[in-house]
Amino acid sequence: MDLFPTPGAQILTIESGLGRFEQALLLDERGDLEAAELYAKAIEEQDCVADAYCNLGIIESKKENTIRAFDCFTTSLKHNPRHSEAHYNLGNLYFEVNDFRLAQTHYEMAREVDPSFANVYFNLSLVQAINNDFDGAVIALSKYRELVSEAEGRIAEELLHNLRKSLAAAKKNLSTSR
Repeated sequence: MDLFPTPGAQILTIESGLGRFEQALLLDERGDLEAAELYAKAIEEQDCVADAYCNLGIIESKKENTIRAFDCFTTSLKHNPRHSEAHYNLGNLYFEVNDFRLAQTHYEMAREVDPSFANVYFNLSLVQAINNDFDGAVIALSKYRELVSEAEGRIAEELLHNLRKSLAAAKKNLSTSR
């Protein structure tokens, strides 16, 4: 009788104690294509469903599968209507297909849900500038500048300078055409 059996070799992975969503997230961060499969399993297991659908949408968007990406983001919102990243990513998709009204709507919704989400303000300022809402674009870009690092803020400062010039020119054109 062996009272002290020799333990066999056992291979453990860092991911072994993690749920499916966390495992998928780790793979996704490494660019591993298996992440999509694990996100699907996480959804089946009801593990962070809205987040899993949102991340699947990002993967589909990167693969230029726009229809599938839209489906994933909207399904994410079905599970959590206040999912700021799903709204943000829907805004990005609408922006890409030149539906600036819906892009702006989703950016605004993302901003309402998460007012500290800096990239929302940057993208919102772009769509507002495209829609000739220069005042709104200046406000959004100013907020972006407040939320980001100094280096990123310098880029925003240059864009703000150009927006203010465009706004001044537009106002001047309005006053001379009257």
